[in-house]
Amino acid sequence: MVRPTMEDVAERAGVSRALVSLVMRNSPKVSDARRAAVLRAAEELGYQPHVMARSLASRTSTVLGVMVNDLRNAFFADVVEGLDAAAQAAGFDLILNTGGRSPTREWNALHNLLSFRPAGIILLSPVVPAASIQVAAKQCPVVLVSRTIRASTVDTVNDDGEAGSALAVDHLAGLGHRRIAHLDGGGAAGAAQRRRGFQSAMRRHGLEPIVVRSEHTDTGGEKAVRELLATYSRLDLPTGLVAGNDFNAVGAISALEEAGLRVPEDVSVVGYDNTSLAALRHLSLTTVDQPRTEMGRLAFEALIERVRGERTEPVRHLLHPSLVVRATTAPFLGPIGPVSATGGARR
Repeated sequence: MVRPTMEDVAERAGVSRALVSLVMRNSPKVSDARRAAVLRAAEELGYQPHVMARSLASRTSTVLGVMVNDLRNAFFADVVEGLDAAAQAAGFDLILNTGGRSPTREWNALHNLLSFRPAGIILLSPVVPAASIQVAAKQCPVVLVSRTIRASTVDTVNDDGEAGSALAVDHLAGLGHRRIAHLDGGGAAGAAQRRRGFQSAMRRHGLEPIVVRSEHTDTGGEKAVRELLATYSRLDLPTGLVAGNDFNAVGAISALEEAGLRVPEDVSVVGYDNTSLAALRHLSLTTVDQPRTEMGRLAFEALIERVRGERTEPVRHLLHPSLVVRATTAPFLGPIGPVSATGGARR
């Protein structure tokens, strides 16, 4: 099927190609009557303007590249929603791809985005080395979300991960839990800050930190819980878990229930991110809230300031998290006993 061109639209509307170009760029120099004629002809032909060609012709791109760390994680969908709303309002289009939590794949994905000659790029929780990010920043403005970097050419938008983890620990300690474990995010962006926050808060409460190596996935949560079950007896098993993120918490809850333990009666679980997943009624996950759509909006604003040359100094947004208490946490009731015939652990 032959794709209709701007020339086809001009012929159908009985106007010049230059006029069609003005209409497609939403120029105010076109009369209402001619604009309506061009848009009607475009609709009849099924014409869609070629974004890349338009950018090359005008030498000003309206394309923004967005690289998502993990397409399965609802956190990124929420950030992109805020980013997309701001971009659409300003007349920009998004191109999305993913690095699949792999530095090598992210490097390739970053190169692919740069091939579109975007006005700028936003990277969501990238694990690609900082040096690679700085190389990209030499070609166009770059903003990082949920990742820190010292480069003056790159802007960042983060929540305070240390404070967020501390909120989770304070909540569980306030419910009487003394044995609390953190299922950390391994080498994921932001994981180190959350781990530090957990350890500091535990020591502040006079408790011994228990950190289990994990990753920000449901599979990682399942594996971490199985490691805890293999390491501790039922009497010594941690009764509170601070998961690396909501996705990780879902996997942890699944593994706990598979082992015959009840959430929150036997083990309380706190997630991180407050994604749409956490609010689902059957899950109702207690979690640390990041203002995700706000993070997307701030990332767009920081990028556009660079694109328009309004500043050269780096912006470092650090947002304050909050705790959302739902149904996966409860007061400590005493040591976990053997699993009963009905499937739950006895006290």
